[in-house]
Amino acid sequence: MEAKDFLKYKNWVVAGDVLNEMKYAGRIYQKLNRRGYRVAGLHPKEENPSVFKSFQEMEGEDEKYEVLNLVINPTRGLEIVKEAEAYGIKMVLAQPGARSYEIQDFCVKHGMEYVEGCTLVELSY
Repeated sequence: MEAKDFLKYKNWVVAGDVLNEMKYAGRIYQKLNRRGYRVAGLHPKEENPSVFKSFQEMEGEDEKYEVLNLVINPTRGLEIVKEAEAYGIKMVLAQPGARSYEIQDFCVKHGMEYVEGCTLVELSY
């Protein structure tokens, strides 16, 4: 599977600084929204109620999210991927700067599709 293949799924979680449109996470979050995707922001330290702090907060949602887009420090990203696996996420797209062998290894060992790519590039086609 490639990053472009993830775009057929319409329920995304973007992990990173999604409220800051100057950051990649914010730009990805906004572009997915404009393209009609159902997208949630996730950041463990965010105090804004429009952003989830964990996957546990998403459990009450009517429809499950399908893709996790990592745009966050890999150390924090690994913990988020572990939560995502418990939640039921099967696809992880890791942006440049958010990648690590540990994240990739965890995904492979837990049957999660792991792809390295850039969502903004894929959305530009």
